[in-house]
Formats: sequence, C-alpha cells, structure tokens
Amino acid sequence: MGRDLKMGVRGQGSGVRKTKTPNPESRIPDLSVNIAGIQLKNSVMTASGTFGYGEEYAPYMNLNRLGAVVVKGLSLKPRQGNPPPRIVETAAGMLNSIGLQNVGVEAFIEKKLPFLRKFDTKVIVNFFGDSIDDYCEVAKVLDTTDGIAGLEMNISCPNKQAGWLEFGTNPDLTFRVVSAVRRFTKLPLIVKLSPNVMDITVIAKAAADAGADALSLINTLSGMAVDAYTRRPKLGNIIGGLSGPAIKPVALKMVWQAFKTVKLPLIGIGGIMTAEDAIEFMIVGASAIQIGTANFVDPQVSVKIADGIEEYCQKNKIAAVKELVGSLRV
Repeated sequence: MGRDLKMGVRGQGSGVRKTKTPNPESRIPDLSVNIAGIQLKNSVMTASGTFGYGEEYAPYMNLNRLGAVVVKGLSLKPRQGNPPPRIVETAAGMLNSIGLQNVGVEAFIEKKLPFLRKFDTKVIVNFFGDSIDDYCEVAKVLDTTDGIAGLEMNISCPNKQAGWLEFGTNPDLTFRVVSAVRRFTKLPLIVKLSPNVMDITVIAKAAADAGADALSLINTLSGMAVDAYTRRPKLGNIIGGLSGPAIKPVALKMVWQAFKTVKLPLIGIGGIMTAEDAIEFMIVGASAIQIGTANFVDPQVSVKIADGIEEYCQKNKIAAVKELVGSLRV
C-alpha cells in the first residue's frame, strides 16, 4: 500500500508499543467487553473481508490475542466474485470490488471452521444473501454449528426481489430481512449497517426494532476511480467500496448518531489504523471495534492496537475499557 496508509500505522501517535517495561505497581486494566452476550477478552475484532477465514493471518500473529475473528462473508452457495481488477489504492484509502467471493457456508463449516476452533478467540460469522430467503437459509445452517459465537448480517446487498435495491438503504427492507433472520437463529445477531444512506439513525432503529442484538458500522462508502490517461474505470466492476483512513470521520459521526438513537451495543468500523483511532470510536459510543484495511498494511496491526489500548488505559488510570464507551464531552 502507499505512503498515506503506511504512515497511518507507523506514524507518530499510533499507540503501538515497541517495548514494554514491567511495572509491578501498575494496575492491569480490564480490557474485556460484552457484545450482546458475547464475552470478549478485549475490544479488538477483525473486519469481515479483510482477514480471510483467520488461517491466512495465523503465521503472522497469535489469534488468541484478539477479541474476535469476523470471517469473510458467507453466502448459501460458493461465489466467484467480480472480474479483476478488484482493488485500487486511493488517497488515504482503497477501493475494492471483490464481489463477496467466498467458499459458501457448507464449505466454511467443513474446511475452515475446524481451524478456528483451536483458538481461545470468539468466531463471528459474517453472512449475506440476494434475497430474504437466502439470508434465512444461511442463518439456519449456522445456528446449529458448534464454535460460532455470533452472526453478523451484511445488509449492504441488493435484494433481487425488490429491483436490486440494497436492503440496508431502506428502513422497511432492513426491518423485513432482520426480523426474518431473527426467527431462524438464537445466536447473537449483529447487523452491519451501510453508510450509503440519508439518515443512519432511521436504519439503526429499524434494525433494532426488528430484533438485532448489536450493530456494527460502518460498511464501505460507494465510490469509483478513473484512469485519466485511458479514460477507463480502474475497477473491473466500475464501482467499489471505499475504506481506510479517508472514511474515518464519516464512521465516527455515524457511530455517535447511532449511539444516541438505539440502546444496543455498537461495533465501530472505518479507517482504524492505530490504537488512538480505536479509542476515538469507543469515546463516541462503540463498545468494540473492527480493523479492516489496516490488516493489508501490517498483518500484526490488530494485536498492536490491542496493546496500545491497554497502554492508553494504564497511562490515563482507566480501570476498565468500558469506561471509555460514550464518554464524549460535548
């Protein structure tokens, strides 16, 4: 990745510790959080689509150090995704148009989940569908599968039964799909919200009213990139999802708005490259955070951010990370 992203991880104020000098007098802060009944050892999760199925990152870090692994989004059947090129770097971020390529829910259970069961880290499965029936079928399969702590619904998907309007951009569709899935699973249900809406609070309330146990936000912003010399789009699918530091101010605003609107645990996502970024999301109302694009810059960044959060709490005499949640002073 280019300089804009690298500086976000390695630059000044990253909150990443290089060495640790033991101090027997310092109190170890309580980093644990509870998201809709899912007890996490710390607030750091990986964002779906940026961490594969966990096994891809295992050679570079200790998965036991994470609060949770959120796996690549799953559909009822395997999906090939969009034509290349599928990733383009942009100023302070990246555009992707992977097209939700995945192995399908059955292959995940058979071939991917056994590896994740070896670790003392919660597994949250992201899933999606092209119709309400698709969502329900995937949820039904996952509901009876051992080793899954919770489900995360990606509702930024077009509904083929409603003119390909995205579920997550319409409150009525949001309510319908979430309430339908709710009937097919007893697992904690996290609904991942799209930022491509007029008012995030309307969608957040629809998801909450439909039975969501928690919300994660935000997903990527819709965008595109063009080559000025060839006059062609840089992505094979023309339009993609923007992520990285460029979207952090939008994500912070939307987490804060959702925090004031619904009484559900929130998971903040969007441009988190450092421990300081993560802490900002907690201050505006997130109980936990997910790290996405930063994983492509530094595969160990999630653990470094967890360490940075601990150091911040120690230096600021914060006994429990939960004290940060919603502590914005206005």
